[in-house]
Amino acid sequence: MPPAELLTIGELAARAGVSVKTVRFWSDRGLLPEADRSSGGHRRYGPEAVERLQLIRSLRGLGVPLPDVSRVLDRDEAGDAADGPVDDSALADVVERQLDELGGQLTALRWREAGLRLLHESAPEQRAERLRLVGGLASPPDTDGVVRYWRRLLPYPLAARLVASITDMAVPQLPEAPTPAQVLAFARLHALTGSASDACLAAHRPVVPRADVLYDGLFEAYLLALDPLLAQRAPHSGAALDCFVDAHARAQDARDTPAFRRTLGRALAAGAEPVMDRYWQLADELSTAPTLGAAYAWLQSALDAELADADAYAS
Repeated sequence: MPPAELLTIGELAARAGVSVKTVRFWSDRGLLPEADRSSGGHRRYGPEAVERLQLIRSLRGLGVPLPDVSRVLDRDEAGDAADGPVDDSALADVVERQLDELGGQLTALRWREAGLRLLHESAPEQRAERLRLVGGLASPPDTDGVVRYWRRLLPYPLAARLVASITDMAVPQLPEAPTPAQVLAFARLHALTGSASDACLAAHRPVVPRADVLYDGLFEAYLLALDPLLAQRAPHSGAALDCFVDAHARAQDARDTPAFRRTLGRALAAGAEPVMDRYWQLADELSTAPTLGAAYAWLQSALDAELADADAYAS
């Protein structure tokens, strides 16, 4: 390129609307190649450097990291100049990843804000305890600890697909924009599941002869109970309850008879777990859809109602 067409660092800075220091900064990092050097060793740039410098400034203004800026601007050597000054595929990928990263940052900020509002709105005697709870959460929080809790709690051996399905439904999805009450609910849920020892979980782990049969049937019963739950229908006999009882019967190599239903009703009433009741209470505060706990309570209440009706009819 003829020297007359080359730009000094000052001319390039003026045309791009940036400082000389900025031009030197990007040049030193290899993002703005020099076309030549003067006899005195001064940098010279081609006219295309103006657009490249403006693109660098735009990408950095959007928070794009330096390696990604280089990816976007350095097209494959086989690329046609008509394709434009950027690698469009690389740009699309970088933008998508930036959006994902920004989404995570915004979620973290919303959780922090809700946590601070929780402390601000709490009574003085509540703040210290709530600060310890909220301070135990990651930013943004995750449900990894709750997932581990369920994987430790479920009986084994249990089919991997059942473990995955039950865990997916049992672990609440965290809201991206929580309320202060939801932050407190998850902080308490996080503390509850994190404090459970292996010995405690082993003591409360269901022991059944055919765990896969039981949990496969229970999972189907829970799905059947979702429609009446969403419709806010009172617990009642029907397909969901029949599936629920049948799962218990088959797991014990028994038959679904009136006597078995009565025995099952007594066993479920005696096996109530305050810790699990608390877990589902907290999970309900985080979930927009009925939880497994709500489905289980509905099914148990349906069985209790059926047995009560049978007793009333017999008398």
